[in-house]
Amino acid sequence: MTTPLLEVDGLTKKFGGLTALNKVTFSIYPGEIVALIGPNGSGKTTLLHNLMGILTPTAGEITFKGQDITGNHPWDIVRRGLVGTFQVVKPFRNLPCIMNVMVASLVTRKKWGEWTKRMETRAMDALEFVGIGDMALERAAVLSHGDLKRLEIARAIATEPALMLLDEPFGGLNPAETELIANSIRRLHKGGRFGRLHSEEISMVIVEHKLADLMRIVDRVIVLNFGEVLTIGSPEMVVNDPKVIKAYIGKEVVFHAS
Repeated sequence: MTTPLLEVDGLTKKFGGLTALNKVTFSIYPGEIVALIGPNGSGKTTLLHNLMGILTPTAGEITFKGQDITGNHPWDIVRRGLVGTFQVVKPFRNLPCIMNVMVASLVTRKKWGEWTKRMETRAMDALEFVGIGDMALERAAVLSHGDLKRLEIARAIATEPALMLLDEPFGGLNPAETELIANSIRRLHKGGRFGRLHSEEISMVIVEHKLADLMRIVDRVIVLNFGEVLTIGSPEMVVNDPKVIKAYIGKEVVFHAS
């Protein structure tokens, strides 16, 4: 049986008297794309922030590549190969796009003396992969919302991750922009070499409310409700589950596999 890439066991997070996450348990396997869905306030972003080291769990354990990373610093977690993007994109607005990506790649330099030119080449590869290579020298401040989302993914790619946590990558995008981001996610997941960057079927956990778009690209779905796992299953099973429809969706979701 395949060994999980990420294991979350009994993860609990309390803020004073509020329990945001309660004994959340699941596993992510190599090469999987997993959706993390649920109503607003169900604990999705809190869960991602605990996995990324931004928050420290109250209880429970997070294991990545067989190593306990519970409570580790975010930069140490990124160096291990787990990286996240954010719902609200906050680039260095006055820096060119390529510099934004180079800053991200600093975290995982294999050699501290790595030449700037090599980092620049890797950053350019990441920008070209997500389709904004022609904007490499533009300041991030002039990018559209959709292009900022793609810049965020490029910054994550530049860290050469094994697992990416994407927080609402389609948020605020029109249908055309959503399809561009979805295509980038599909290409990244397929693996292979793009420029000097290499991907071996990067695993992904995606938080998103655009369910029809999301269900076309994921293998499994984890549903949170009131900080607890409501169910885990295939897209077809989850979107037709009466518990999920009642707690979150409100109606069956129609989607077509890509």
